[in-house]
Amino acid sequence: MQTVIPAFPLDLAITGTERAEGLIARYGAGKRVVLAGHSLGGTVAAQYAALRPDKIDGLLLLAAYPAPNVNLHDARFPALSLLAEKDGVADAGLVRGGLERLPKNTRLTVLPGAVHSFFGRYGPQQGDGVPTVSRARAEREIVQAVETFIDQLPPHASQP
Repeated sequence: MQTVIPAFPLDLAITGTERAEGLIARYGAGKRVVLAGHSLGGTVAAQYAALRPDKIDGLLLLAAYPAPNVNLHDARFPALSLLAEKDGVADAGLVRGGLERLPKNTRLTVLPGAVHSFFGRYGPQQGDGVPTVSRARAEREIVQAVETFIDQLPPHASQP
């Protein structure tokens, strides 16, 4: 498995919404491709998935949801949505409401006691909640949920 994390101007995925196209062409040819995004990056990932559903095999949203004009309900790929219970940045109602616009079998996993900034290593974020669980425990649960999701994905169409 290979992970590619793109760099964006100002560290904002919205500034490079087509960045996935080149990365998938360069690193994903013939491989299973899972597009992932945290917060606004997840919104951008969902937007790309809606425009190019043939390019991805799975979608992973971390404290994120698709924009109101993005509908992936009939997409052929599975998706996983992760929500931190104490998230003070991503509105839980919008994350849950976004499930209606994600593929039919999308699973929502709520991480008990976790906060928005636990999905990254950028430090506390203004407006975020107060965690009731350690970062280490939340990270273990995030990794477990992601590994389980990836392990359950069907092989890429060109793979045996």
